[in-house]
Amino acid sequence: MFLKIYPQNPNPKAVQQVADCLRAGGIVIFPTDTIYGMGCDIYKPKAVEKIISIMGDKKKKDALSFICHDLSQLSDFTTPIENQIFKAMKRALPGPYTFILNANNHVPKMVHGAKKTVGIRVPDNDIIRAIIEELGHPVFSTSIKDDDEIVEYTTDPELIYEKYGHLVDIVVDGGYGDNVPSTIVDCTSGSIEVIREGKGDSGIFE
Repeated sequence: MFLKIYPQNPNPKAVQQVADCLRAGGIVIFPTDTIYGMGCDIYKPKAVEKIISIMGDKKKKDALSFICHDLSQLSDFTTPIENQIFKAMKRALPGPYTFILNANNHVPKMVHGAKKTVGIRVPDNDIIRAIIEELGHPVFSTSIKDDDEIVEYTTDPELIYEKYGHLVDIVVDGGYGDNVPSTIVDCTSGSIEVIREGKGDSGIFE
């Protein structure tokens, strides 16, 4: 299904339709504030495995992350966060950043893989945040890559639907996406280390 949802005031019925699909174990492609993402309910292991299968061997579990509605969901899935790191996250989020944090025992084992860490995102995009709020817990997500050697990410939702529509349950058309990924920040050692420069300004952590 190709489902149009406008970023300003996302349609509640459409948002509920996507959340219901995720609850039922469906896979959805959706916009964020950076790259379009492919995601599922974190508590649906078969859906998680299907996403890993769709994206191929190049997409390891380390490249997957949780998308949260806001920071209030963090304590459900991470070990206690140092005060200065939490303050930095509050400054940066919602925004184009992925924070790598230490996972607690509530994170499904198949999600965190060998390394007991979890990537956390709170995108500045009302569509996906409304979907997660309706769902009630985070979505497991990975970025949509392009096979083109020059164009790394597909930005046109219609082209994404053309390629993935037969593999997923819903492709949300939220307008053109970006082609710059999030800035990745590793906080697992108790300090802040930028490990990939992306759309988010890393200068805010200095």
